[in-house]
Amino acid sequence: MTGPRIAFLGTGAQGASIATDFALAGLDVTFIDQWPAHIEAIRARGITVNLPERTIHATPPALHLCDVAEIRKPFDLVFLVCKAYDTRWHCELIKSVLAEDGFIVGLQNGMTHEIIADVVGRERTIGAVIQIASNMWEPGITNRQNDHDESWFALGALDPEQQPRVEGVADLLRNSGTVEVTEDIKSAKWMKLVVNAAELIPSAILDTELRGAAKLPGMLQEMRRVGYEAMEAALADGAQVVPVIGMPPVTSNDPDRFVDDIFDEVLKTFSRDDTLTTSLQDWRKGRRAEIADVNGHVVETLKAQGRAAPVNARIAEIALEIEAGRLTPGPQNAHLLHEAGALRKAG
Repeated sequence: MTGPRIAFLGTGAQGASIATDFALAGLDVTFIDQWPAHIEAIRARGITVNLPERTIHATPPALHLCDVAEIRKPFDLVFLVCKAYDTRWHCELIKSVLAEDGFIVGLQNGMTHEIIADVVGRERTIGAVIQIASNMWEPGITNRQNDHDESWFALGALDPEQQPRVEGVADLLRNSGTVEVTEDIKSAKWMKLVVNAAELIPSAILDTELRGAAKLPGMLQEMRRVGYEAMEAALADGAQVVPVIGMPPVTSNDPDRFVDDIFDEVLKTFSRDDTLTTSLQDWRKGRRAEIADVNGHVVETLKAQGRAAPVNARIAEIALEIEAGRLTPGPQNAHLLHEAGALRKAG
């Protein structure tokens, strides 16, 4: 093994597939996860990643969360690939074994880079955008729907003085896909959050694949309306409209047009007919979705500006009703999304 000492904290569907690429590249990488059966499966049989046209396998070291207390040699890099709502406590857990000049790289949905920085410092934080589709239903086996040529990442340091070091981290991540280095990671993460707001929870409410949800009568436009409002929040927070997920340079200054373009790119390049969003996967596993960190973040951002986000607020309300067991996900909820979209038109 060569290079820095690396940990992937969170080796579910996304983290395991990327970390396996690192292991097969000969890098010193350790898997750490909170699912006991998953870690035991990796220890017993290794990790298997099913890609669209090939399968890869590796036998990396794998640790339970409780094993972190036994680590003696610090990690130079920690790729954090957990749910946004688990960010803070994961960072608190791992910071004692992060090298003084090491980085935590937040490969997550949501604006988690600021949470990471609050725990370990801006000088040890790299914000990231991730665009791949994966799922995991069995311990030790992940199904990744985008091979390297269709996997896209962006990285950027929060501390400008550390930005020159980001390229070295990007070179490592290029073992798993295309990586762009940006000096405006805040804007890049906001652009990803915009499309996440439009796709994750809305399609999960319908209990169907992302493409399937977009094909239902009127649903594509309703999902876009969620994104339009999220873009309003991004701009209100000082973000710029910047190209992400491999899109060409922005040629239009129409924010709504950009939302349409990025959503279309996700549907075309990063989705399959059977792609379930991470939120629907969470619900089918009995877990919470990232409601507060995506649609809720839009609501709170505009609220801080004295403005309302009625569409995203309604989407969040519907999602919380589902998590409370008072609603069941399914196509019968389409009228609720139409009602949510009508709130933007009324505004």
